[in-house]
Amino acid sequence: MPIRVLVAKVGLDGHDRGVKVVARILRDAGMEVIYTGLFQTPETVASAALDEDVDVVGLSMLSGAHMTLAPLVVEEMRARGIMIPVVVGGIVPPRDAEELRAAGIAGVIGPGATADEVVAVVEAAAATI
Repeated sequence: MPIRVLVAKVGLDGHDRGVKVVARILRDAGMEVIYTGLFQTPETVASAALDEDVDVVGLSMLSGAHMTLAPLVVEEMRARGIMIPVVVGGIVPPRDAEELRAAGIAGVIGPGATADEVVAVVEAAAATI
């Protein structure tokens, strides 16, 4: 059974070219990908993750709001009893990765990651459930 991944853009970041590339990378690796579109909230991401019965949630963060919005998504999911791992990718400085992991983020994909690295992080997150 293929890994099911929900990818989302949380907040007001309107740049979606990168998340569409990531969606294609994951599909090419044999995963099922559901893209929620732009301007999602932590609540809509949590609802979609539950409704779509996914194995991993991937958040694309290019706006610099990753330290605020990504933990809010994890908090909303946990408040609903959803224990799906969350991965964050985009413009995430390496210094923020440890704090994001402490906030419940299962994996961080920074700028310049290769397709193989993206797939490996998502597969590792899926293996935790």
